Amino acid sequence: MLVNLTDLMQPALTQGYAVPCFNVFGYEDALAVIKAAEARNASVILAVNLDMTLFMPLEHIIGMLKPLAQSATVPVCLHLDHNYDIPTVIKAIDVGFTSVMYDGSQLPIAENIAGVKQVVEHAKLAGASVEAEVGSVPYASGRDHIKSELTDIGEAVMMLEQAKPDVLAVSVGNIHRLENTFVDIDFTRFEELQAALNVALVIHGTSGVKSHDIQTLAKANVCKFNIGTCLRQRFGHTLRRTLDADADVFDRLTIMKTIIPEVSDEADKMIRLLGQ
Repeated sequence: MLVNLTDLMQPALTQGYAVPCFNVFGYEDALAVIKAAEARNASVILAVNLDMTLFMPLEHIIGMLKPLAQSATVPVCLHLDHNYDIPTVIKAIDVGFTSVMYDGSQLPIAENIAGVKQVVEHAKLAGASVEAEVGSVPYASGRDHIKSELTDIGEAVMMLEQAKPDVLAVSVGNIHRLENTFVDIDFTRFEELQAALNVALVIHGTSGVKSHDIQTLAKANVCKFNIGTCLRQRFGHTLRRTLDADADVFDRLTIMKTIIPEVSDEADKMIRLLGQ
């Protein structure tokens, strides 16, 4: 069933688990995630990142993902991940995304708040949810212009009071797109944020966070974890093994019958790790 982000966050907060937000890049990995969620009767978020929106128009993406979400037996939210352009975020709401992230984290806090407030006002009319980010989560690769900056508690409070997003992404040592290493979470800053903020928090760069740290955060008020790298790795490695094992295989559907269960297994691991 298709839901918005707010529908998923409140049960997660009260019951002490978190919802995985999986970046997907096509029908097959989206299907794999939903299969994993249905097997565990868990709620999930299908997210579309900036690269995907540059590859495929929003109308085409929603046309692919919305029927999957609507026909699922578990709650599924369709989320536009990091986007820095307000008109694009507004368009995503209008075409049917049930959650969006306007990322003004590279702007001065006043401009970030103003942008989020504009998006929130539009999203309310459509019943969509809004994620903001205060501080800045860096990238291990591919986004060299993104700064690294821990979330300032005062700025985060200002964001919540003035713009009123539904969830807030925080920077506490997490890094996007880490492939084979792990970060040390700044739990001192996290605990200060948790004490000061009455809202569900979001961690980006989950693939680079240690499992026991993920579980600690999920039992607190982090209710959404963004996950991408580990799913892409599982997809790519399985594709490579499948083609190497049989030089004559070429049929896409035959190949995907091998890949989908592997991606689904990876999604299942993350769903269980987050407590569902």
